[in-house]
Amino acid sequence: MGHVFDLKDANSYEDWLAKGSSRAVLETETALMLSMLRPVPGESLLDIGCGTGASLSPFLGRGISLTGIEPSPNMLDYAKQRLGSRVDLHRGYAEDLPFDDNSFNCSIFFLSLEFVDDPAKAIEEACRVTKDRIFIGIINKYSMYGAVRRIRAMFGPTLFRHARFFSIFGIQRILFNLLGEVPFSWKTALHTAGLSGGLLNDPGRFALLEKNPFGAFAAMVAVPIPHYRTIALPLLVDKVRKAPTGEQVASCSGDFRRVGKQ
Repeated sequence: MGHVFDLKDANSYEDWLAKGSSRAVLETETALMLSMLRPVPGESLLDIGCGTGASLSPFLGRGISLTGIEPSPNMLDYAKQRLGSRVDLHRGYAEDLPFDDNSFNCSIFFLSLEFVDDPAKAIEEACRVTKDRIFIGIINKYSMYGAVRRIRAMFGPTLFRHARFFSIFGIQRILFNLLGEVPFSWKTALHTAGLSGGLLNDPGRFALLEKNPFGAFAAMVAVPIPHYRTIALPLLVDKVRKAPTGEQVASCSGDFRRVGKQ
């Protein structure tokens, strides 16, 4: 099940989001998500751990059918205020999604995988309900920002005191263990010390920086190509009859030959 945010946590997140610098960080992260996921009108998308709905807002008005699932009723209250009836919101857990197989074109974990109890099971469930693309956005374990967040969580109450941190290649191992070596791509954002604003955080301005594995926000997309298990079945044919000597029979090449002593 993982950590379920209480009302204090939900209020703290919304207070953080109200700051101008925080909005700049969110806009940088969601811009990278959109550029990698590339949703098109008519598709459906599931946000797993949608929180207060901030990660769904960039998809509004794009002709996409949006669904969010979140275990915290306090976070969902904020999401309902922010999104209204434009998104189908559910209360539930990442490890046990209440949706049929292949229900969505895309699914996303936007800074939510850190808080689930069983990340591998959560990703497995996402693969089950998703047909085309899975996006995973995390706070990079190997970034300076991630290190600071881990240290602060040790000494004071923060939203990340219940989080576990991941690396790009740790997520890749989980996905490959589940799906085999499916198409997988990654980029990072937020490479400067201040994290918000500044030339180095402008998405697409410096393409080489996006392949720096130490950016604070790591974004990954996997394509869950289905694999099928084959089962050997008995070949149902009549009992093989031995041709009498002298009778013409067809070979596999289509030639006729006469059965007899050589």
